[in-house]
Amino acid sequence: MLENAISWLRDFIWGVPMIVLLFGTHLFLTFRLKFIQRHTFRAVKLSTQSDDGAHGDISQFGALATALAATIGTGNIIGVSTAIALGGPGAVFWCWMTGVFGISTKYAESLLSVKYRVRLKDGSMAGGPMYTIERGLGIKWLAVLFAVFAVLATFGAGCTVQSHAITDVIRTSFGVNPAISGIVVTILTAVVILGGVKQISRVCEKLVPFMALFYIVGCAVILFLNRAFLLPALGTIVTSAFSLKSITGGFLGSAMMIACKYGVARGLFSNESGLGTAPIAAASAQTKNPVRQALVSMTGTFWDTVIVCAITGIVIVSTQLRLPELYVNVKDDALTQIAFSQLPYVGSYVLAIALSIFAFTTILGWSYYGERCVTYLFGAKRVMIYRIVFLVVLFYGAIADLGIIWTFSDLMNGLMAFPNLVSILLLSGVIVKETKHYLWDKRLDEHAPPAPVVDE
Repeated sequence: MLENAISWLRDFIWGVPMIVLLFGTHLFLTFRLKFIQRHTFRAVKLSTQSDDGAHGDISQFGALATALAATIGTGNIIGVSTAIALGGPGAVFWCWMTGVFGISTKYAESLLSVKYRVRLKDGSMAGGPMYTIERGLGIKWLAVLFAVFAVLATFGAGCTVQSHAITDVIRTSFGVNPAISGIVVTILTAVVILGGVKQISRVCEKLVPFMALFYIVGCAVILFLNRAFLLPALGTIVTSAFSLKSITGGFLGSAMMIACKYGVARGLFSNESGLGTAPIAAASAQTKNPVRQALVSMTGTFWDTVIVCAITGIVIVSTQLRLPELYVNVKDDALTQIAFSQLPYVGSYVLAIALSIFAFTTILGWSYYGERCVTYLFGAKRVMIYRIVFLVVLFYGAIADLGIIWTFSDLMNGLMAFPNLVSILLLSGVIVKETKHYLWDKRLDEHAPPAPVVDE
């Protein structure tokens, strides 16, 4: 009964209204910000620079790496696989479109997070949608609601899902007991997160570039093996995305709507544009002004969905076309595993290592999000309690049958996204004003006023 209730609520939250709100926000901001996506490569260059002397806890790249650590994870591998299994090849297109237009939303929410961030008494920076909603809109109860949903989400999308993915793939590939690998993952996580955001940032700065390159090289080899099927795969993805063929009856049951539903849901789970999590990391960055960090932060969606998720989708669909017999009666989370099995001898190991690193860094990023939300709700003194609970739940996820955790994660993502998207739309005038001042009027090197000091 609980599973049915959560599934119904998830389907309700992720129905047509949420898709319209999410895509509508992406499109609205894209046009209002004069297609901010055109500054992507300039933003990539900015992400490699350091704003020495600027206020913040970690470098701009460190904030980006922490956000990417949380976003490039199982959503890029298992999430895309699930989206294709449930929504068909067309889900890849809608997942990709969520990323392309979602760049503008990631820019907007990160800008607001830095603009409305505060400095705590211990000197650390704190920001995110909860501070944006409270300080920008003056709606305390909505800010609290976001923070509560975010804390709950850390135990799903950012914790149990990730630890279970690690232990499951290690068990499958190397035959290691989940309890043993679960203990190792929990200990490694504890060592990192107990060091705070600076330690998390240092680890992510080293792991994120390596893990992304490692995975993309593996995908590139598979795409070379499937080279004769690349164009047919792209054609299948596009045509399936716009198919009006009825599946369950009526337009709402069309292949297009099913593909859009799962593509958008998995796209958001992957890149988190509009979700409100990445801006929490952005708020800790050493940056001269909100626009500089917003530009850096928006590259996260570019790398995560426009590049990594798209490549994963094409790998799966091209393999399905080349070797359809391998995909008969296959579970929805195994499509990527089958594609990587084409790599002789090492395929399963490459995927296992990539997925493990992806999931581990996601755990680190989400733990920081949870800590900042707990600090907002209860003060910094309660953070240690949160860390202990997080580690316990992490180990539980490693050894338990998760069942409805994916559904729960989708539900929490939707509940988080709603107050965040509402705040972005209501504060869009502020976003445009800041963008005009710093970017369009060429004041990108100007320092913004320092963040105010507040009680925790």
